[in-house]
Amino acid sequence: METSVPATSITTSLNNTMKLNQTKITEALCELSKVPAHPVFIFAYSLLFVISLVLNCITMRVYFCTNQRVQSSVTVYLKNLAMADFFLCLCLPLRIAHNVKYSVTLQNIYCSFGATAFYLNMYASITFMDFIAANRYLKIVRPLETNALQTVRFARLISIATWLFLASTGSIYLFLFLQMSGGHNQSSEDISCESLHSLQLSLAYKIIHCVSIALFIFVLVSLIFLYWRTVQKLREAQISTQAVSSSQTFNKSKRNMLILVVIFCVCFVPYHLVRLFDIFISDCTTAQVFSILKELTVLLSVLNACVDPLIYFIFCKAFRAKLGLRKKKHMRSIVNLTP
Repeated sequence: METSVPATSITTSLNNTMKLNQTKITEALCELSKVPAHPVFIFAYSLLFVISLVLNCITMRVYFCTNQRVQSSVTVYLKNLAMADFFLCLCLPLRIAHNVKYSVTLQNIYCSFGATAFYLNMYASITFMDFIAANRYLKIVRPLETNALQTVRFARLISIATWLFLASTGSIYLFLFLQMSGGHNQSSEDISCESLHSLQLSLAYKIIHCVSIALFIFVLVSLIFLYWRTVQKLREAQISTQAVSSSQTFNKSKRNMLILVVIFCVCFVPYHLVRLFDIFISDCTTAQVFSILKELTVLLSVLNACVDPLIYFIFCKAFRAKLGLRKKKHMRSIVNLTP
């Protein structure tokens, strides 16, 4: 005796099959859309690499290849900021190569060592910019006093502690990546590092990013607070002192702090706003949009390595003196060569 299959069962089965096929098609389209890296990004990274490499090589030569008799605490922070920018610049070729052509080996190298070094130096730049702002604030508020926070020894100690903290955090991610990402989604041609993350590594990745965002928010709030307090203090001093020279000095100090805050906000705020939402997005279409936005904001953060020499020129007299000395020597050599 034949048994009839209910029509509802057939309909449910067909619906499930259609939904499964639609899901597979959507996932395939998601993966395919991530394969090509836009030539604009590759060109932009290459251009920023060349510019930042030239500028940071000049900066490193001035700071580390010339004799500086007088050194202050702000110079220590500026040197560390220069190192962070220089090492971040050296990470760019690997990021460019990773975006130019898909390769499992290159993806593993970049997502483990390259990305770790890239973001380690990015957050080193963020942290040292905050130290520079705090140092300048203390110099303005207490110009005649030199407390322990403004000594060269303290600046060196806190710089070492900063590098150790960032290196240990990066090492945790690197260790977890090497232990937990083996063979995960290797068949897919998705160039994103997240495609290599296991569930455990993805959770650790989100925790580390939350810590990084918390560090960024702390630095952002402190920078805004330091700028606001600096403006208030300079306004009070300007009212009590009517001399023209003093007024010019106050305006210069306020302008310097404003430049530091503007550079920080332009380069790092967009990236962290996008990243804050991106790490919690699972929808395919939205993730694609945020992936493009993330690349644009990463470019802005890399731009910081190109504009930081402006900070060195503004905040360090020794840096300006070295550049001025080289310019004078160059002009003298031209004069001597001319008949």
